[in-house]
Amino acid sequence: MPDTFDEMADMDFSRARMRESLSRIGGFLSPGRRQLLALGEVRSILKIRGEEYRGVVPVPLELIIGSEGRYRDFARGFLPRHGYLRDRWVRVDSAHYRDVILPPIRLYELGGAYFVRDGNHRVSVAKLQGAVMIDAEVVSLSSTIRIEKGMDIDDIRRALIAYEKREFYAQTLFHQVTDDPGLDFTSPGAYDQIVEHILVHKYYLNEGSEKEIDFVMALDSWYRTVYAPIAGTIRAERLDARFRGRTVGDLYLYIVKHWDALKKRYGIHYSASDAARDFATRYGSGLSKTVASIFPGILRWLRGLSGR
Repeated sequence: MPDTFDEMADMDFSRARMRESLSRIGGFLSPGRRQLLALGEVRSILKIRGEEYRGVVPVPLELIIGSEGRYRDFARGFLPRHGYLRDRWVRVDSAHYRDVILPPIRLYELGGAYFVRDGNHRVSVAKLQGAVMIDAEVVSLSSTIRIEKGMDIDDIRRALIAYEKREFYAQTLFHQVTDDPGLDFTSPGAYDQIVEHILVHKYYLNEGSEKEIDFVMALDSWYRTVYAPIAGTIRAERLDARFRGRTVGDLYLYIVKHWDALKKRYGIHYSASDAARDFATRYGSGLSKTVASIFPGILRWLRGLSGR
């Protein structure tokens, strides 16, 4: 048995590192779910609108799932990932064995989850020692998205996109006007771009109309004369197959931007359908590129069989 608190803490650190190594082996197929969430990356996705100081409160350790600055030093669960963390980690753990009361850690709360501002080692030690709660000075950041403890950064991005879609459909009456439930995107902020497209379309419609055209009428016109023809070309010619992981909505936004550039070069009569085909030809993956991206080396193997 170790005869000093420092030796006990040192053994604890070795145990924590072993757990981290085992979790890395067990989670090699989903490395994103083993990582602490980086507060800066989450903030950039969710667009925080304000903050509120909550003071010192007890916080469940299981809800602390990210860090502001040390997210690369600890794995999910705050298991230490590097040997150079030993000295400071051991000092904190040794203080625990000596019943030394350490100051509260500092946390950001965001969407029901917590991110460490200061105190990553204390969180790591507390988790290893089986603690359930920890005192923390908390600042809450406003967010419409709830972050569950098992989420990774892609889950958060998808949750935000789903929220934006619900808001867009509710505020624009998109489904009632178009009967189209499938306007989907893979990046946040896309529905705001669609609203901008409709408003620009509304502006041009009103320029040539004696009667004011409202948003719903503009939406119907934009859908029938702008979006539907482009989406129809994408689906009819299976252009989306050249862009793995992208939706028809994604491609619509890309193609419209590309279309604007082509009209400036070749004239305003350049058609949307031609712009869609040109975009797919220029930037889409053909069959060989798709196969190569899924199975690296397979084309070299096939060329070897043919003697080329």
